[in-house]
Amino acid sequence: MAPITVSNVKKSYGSVPVIHGVSLEIEDGEFVILVGPSGCGKSTLLRMIAGLESITGGEVTIDAKVVNDLPPRERDIAMVFQSYALYPHMTVAENMGFSLKLSRHSKAEIAQKVQMAAEILDLEPLLDRRPAQLSGGQRQRVAMGRSIVRDPKVFLFDEPLSNLDAKLRVQMRSEIKELHQRLKTTIVYVTHDQVEAMTMADRIVVMNSGHIEQIGTPMDLYDSPESLFVAGFIGSPAMNFLTGGIQRGPNGDSFVSEAGTTIPFAFATALPDASIVLGIRPENLALGEMGPVVLDGVISVVEPTGADTLVSVHVGSDTLLMLIRERVNLKSGDKIKLSADPSTFHVFGADDGKRLPKQ
Repeated sequence: MAPITVSNVKKSYGSVPVIHGVSLEIEDGEFVILVGPSGCGKSTLLRMIAGLESITGGEVTIDAKVVNDLPPRERDIAMVFQSYALYPHMTVAENMGFSLKLSRHSKAEIAQKVQMAAEILDLEPLLDRRPAQLSGGQRQRVAMGRSIVRDPKVFLFDEPLSNLDAKLRVQMRSEIKELHQRLKTTIVYVTHDQVEAMTMADRIVVMNSGHIEQIGTPMDLYDSPESLFVAGFIGSPAMNFLTGGIQRGPNGDSFVSEAGTTIPFAFATALPDASIVLGIRPENLALGEMGPVVLDGVISVVEPTGADTLVSVHVGSDTLLMLIRERVNLKSGDKIKLSADPSTFHVFGADDGKRLPKQ
């Protein structure tokens, strides 16, 4: 186990900068997930920690040791890639123990470490099989086992579940989280899937265009996103956004969208008169006249998902997505009332996208 410190790290390819002075502290034994859209720099940052990419500027330390100029094999890390990269002619046991064989460990020690990893990952019945005889989830466990036998200070995962189907991804999320709880080893994990990040991480690092947008626990990011980008990226389904401004009145303040939708907003006293963006999570909208704010709407689309129902509602010229958890009989064209509590609203500056205090 080892803490990791990334200090003002930069990466450029020629004259093109892709990582812009990123700083990050990862505690010993912590499970940190780097998340963001394709091209945001998360995999590049992971590869710099691993030593697979050179560092243009700044410093990376692992267990208080600067590793900028150390090759990957000297960093005491193990990496699990999106591609399983298993040798097809070797058995599961041979694949898992191959790195130990290259480093000239004894056969007895290799067998002992492979057996230990197989027990952790429930691979004991599969040790004599070859990769072609395994499912995708089993192959990914073998790739993880190959890392575990090395007993590294740090595990690095680069989108390891992307090649799996939806059911296997859910299963493997649980298995990786359980593995971390058993081994208590520092893990840095890259994914573009915010659900994966929310369900697995101790802390999440949201990246955008080579910058860190926000760092926090999953619920910190969900409850208090610091920018429009984080608010739109964290949460499924995504947050509703309405651009507009605050209208002051003798009977109280209201938010008025650019399309003309008026929403009473009792928490608006601290907000500027400039253009703002109001964020409302679909799960914070309710069917009926149940909250302080009640709006008239017309249903455009109903999407049953089983346990939940997603409903797109036209409110004036705006469209809001609502998540309903009870069974309802709704159809396109129905006129409904939907309600909300302004205390659950999120407000951002329209110009800089930064979070604004409501009071």
